[in-house]
Amino acid sequence: MDILTLNKISKIGLKEFDSSYNILEECENPQGIIVRSASMHEYEFSNETLAVARAGAGVNNIPVADCAGKGVVVFNTPGANANAVKELVICGLMVSSRKVMASYDWCKGLKGEGENVGKLVEKGKSQFAGPEISGKTLGLIGLGAIGRLVADSAIALGMKVAGFDAFLSDEAKALLNSQVELVGSVEDIYENADYISLHIPATADTKGSINEAAIAKMKDGVRILNFARGELVNSKDLLKALESGKVSCYVTDFPTDDVIGVENVVALPHLGASTPESEENCAYMAAVQMKEFLEKGNIKNSVNFPNVILDDEGDRISVIHKADLNTNDILSVFTEKGVAVKAFKSGTKGEYTYSLFVVDSASDVTSAISQLNGVVRAREIKN
Repeated sequence: MDILTLNKISKIGLKEFDSSYNILEECENPQGIIVRSASMHEYEFSNETLAVARAGAGVNNIPVADCAGKGVVVFNTPGANANAVKELVICGLMVSSRKVMASYDWCKGLKGEGENVGKLVEKGKSQFAGPEISGKTLGLIGLGAIGRLVADSAIALGMKVAGFDAFLSDEAKALLNSQVELVGSVEDIYENADYISLHIPATADTKGSINEAAIAKMKDGVRILNFARGELVNSKDLLKALESGKVSCYVTDFPTDDVIGVENVVALPHLGASTPESEENCAYMAAVQMKEFLEKGNIKNSVNFPNVILDDEGDRISVIHKADLNTNDILSVFTEKGVAVKAFKSGTKGEYTYSLFVVDSASDVTSAISQLNGVVRAREIKN
C-alpha cells in the first residue's frame, strides 16, 4: 500500500509501517495520507484513498465532511501532544502575570550602559511588577486532554481551578482532579476567574465567542490565554479591552497582524506542539491508527466516523453507509451469497454508519453490497 506524507513526519511513527507499505512524498493514488499542518481543502482525493491521519488534534486543515461523503476516514491523535501544550500554557500563565517578555525587551535596551546598568535596573523594574498566580482562580473552558493536564499543574502551583465543558463525558469527568470545581455555565468562568484559558475547538458556535459581550462579564484585569484556536477570540473586541485595562494581558499561540506588537499581548508562533516528543507521539499514534484501519478495518479516534473495533480473527468486510440504511439489509446480502458472518459491529456518527463484519471467507460480496442504496464504500480485507 502507498502512504503519502504531506508534511515531514517523525520516523518514530513511519517505522510502524512494514515493507508492505511505500512511504512517499508524492503519490497520485495513495491508500493512506498522513498530514500535520498542510491544507488539504484544495486536495483532489483519489478513489483509492481510504484514510487520512492528522498527526495532531485539530483537523481544520482537512475537509472532514467531504471526506465522509467520499468514504474517507479521517483520524486525529487526541492527547498525543497534550503535555507539550500544557507546558506552554503554564509558561503563558507566568508571562501573563510577571511581564517577563516586556521586561526582557526593556533589559536589552540597557546594553552599553556599563556600570549604570545596576542603577537603571533598580529604578526601572517597578514598571514590570505583577501578581503571583498562587491563590488565584484559573478558569478552564474545555476539559479535554490538555485542559485536564493544565488543571493538574495549576493546582500543584497553588491555584484554584474552575472548569466548564458542555460536552464533558463521564469518562473524562472521572479523570479530572478532584479539586477542579465544575461550574454550570461559561458565564461562571467569566465572572469568577482571574485567568481564563481556552481549550475548545473552533466551530460555528465557538468562533468569536470571546467578544465584547463575553469580556464585559469578566473580572476587571482578567488575563486570557488562547492555546486552542485563534478564531475563538474577536481581535477587535479584545484590543479595545486591552486598551481600557479590562483585560490585563492576552497570551496567544496564534499571532495575527492586528495583535502583533500590541502592548500586553504575548504572541507566540504556534509553538504548542512544537517539541520532538510531541511530534513523535502524534506520528506514532497516527501511524498505528492508520494501520489498524487499513489492515483490519478497525476505527479509533476518527472525527467523521464512529469508533468500531473487532478483535475476532478472520477476513473482514467494512462498509461505510448512510445511517438510514439498516445493517440487516447488509447482513441479508451475506446470507444470499452464502457467506457466514462470524462477528460484526456497527456504530453511527452524524449521518453515517460504519459496519465491520468478520466472515468465514471473504468471497466477493462487496460488489453486491455496493449496489445497496446508501452505501458509500464497501471494502474486502484479507487476513
